[in-house]
Parts: sequence; structure tokens; C-alpha cells
Amino acid sequence: MSNKLAFIQKIAVFAIADMKNTFIPASLIIAQAALESAWGTSGLTKKGNNLFGIKGKGPAGSCTMKTTEYVKGKPIKVDAAFRAYNNWGESIADHTKLILGGVSWNKNLYKKVIGVDGKTAAREIQKAGYATDPKYADKLIALMDEFNLYQYDVVKGAPNVDKNSDKVNVIVNGKKIKDGKLIDDVTYVPLRAVGEALGAKIGFDNKTKTATLETKI
Repeated sequence: MSNKLAFIQKIAVFAIADMKNTFIPASLIIAQAALESAWGTSGLTKKGNNLFGIKGKGPAGSCTMKTTEYVKGKPIKVDAAFRAYNNWGESIADHTKLILGGVSWNKNLYKKVIGVDGKTAAREIQKAGYATDPKYADKLIALMDEFNLYQYDVVKGAPNVDKNSDKVNVIVNGKKIKDGKLIDDVTYVPLRAVGEALGAKIGFDNKTKTATLETKI
């Protein structure tokens, strides 16, 4: 148990920082890291610092590993190339980039994971096809419940998850979009939702923690 708690604390530092800037629930990031990496003990994590089972080529190349995929609900073992990283920080940053930017054929693939509570994010990331395991969301939620990972979603300065703040209706051109928050007399609105409603292009640089909004105006 102590090893698991130490793992959570290590990942939480990155997860909370990401949550404040991206609206991705810290509870989801921590739960996925724990599940996908077997609490940091998986062969993929040890060999390639890959915490989330993301496939392809990473900053440190790739690792070919055996993995379990589900075809029509049945598990099968296959060889797959996974991204390799120089450290855990790179792995977490890449996971954040994937959630925010989606994939080449669908930039909005994980859009519904952003700005919601941990349980909803777990269900939405499964619906988006992040993993083929039909019980993926249930496993993530079980971890959130067992280790109360929701506590990392309630952090001062994280407007999207502060349950004690007042909800603000955000309306763009007469149409309601995602709710905002009123905290300490400051109104926070979801940049991505507002920008997209205005037809803008939204970007986020995880290295510099910079959000960008580009319009044609």
C-alpha cells in the first residue's frame, strides 16, 4: 500500500499542474497512470517510462511489448510498438497532449474528457476508444474510489473542479455552452468551449503552460 501511495503522490504533482491549465481531471490522470503502468512496475514503464500505454514512437524511440487487446469482447495477446520516454514527466506531458489534441483523424476524439468530473471522464475516455477493455472505465473508477483520487480535483486555483464555487452559465451568441465558475469574485470560463463556439482554433503548449486562441477576426 505504501508503494501505491508513494506512486500517487509522485504522479499527483504533475496531474494537478495539468488540471489547472487543461481542465483534465487529476483523478483521471492518476488512475490511468496507475492502471496502465501497474503502479509503475510494468515492463513497458520500466523499459520505456511509458505510464499510459500510448503506442507509437516517442522522444526516446519505441518499445515492442506484448499487450492484451480485446476483440469482440475476448482478450488476445499481440505484439505492439509503444512510445518510449526519457522520464515520467515526458510520458505525462504526452498523455496530456493526446487528450487535448486527439489523433490525426479526429482532433476532438477526447473532447468530452475535458472539464468534467473524474467518473465522467473515465466513462468518456472509454467511449472514445482509449482502451479496448470493456471494463476500462469501471477499473479507473474503482481506483478513484479506493484511493479517493477525487481529492486531487479539489485544489485551490483549479476553477474547473472546485465544488464549493458558484456555477456560472456561459452563453455564446445566445447558446449555452459548458458552465463556468465564480471563485473569489473572479469568473472563470472554459477557454476551449468558448473558443470553439466562436470558431477559433485552440492550442496548448504543455512545456510553457501556454494556452492560445486564434480567430479569423
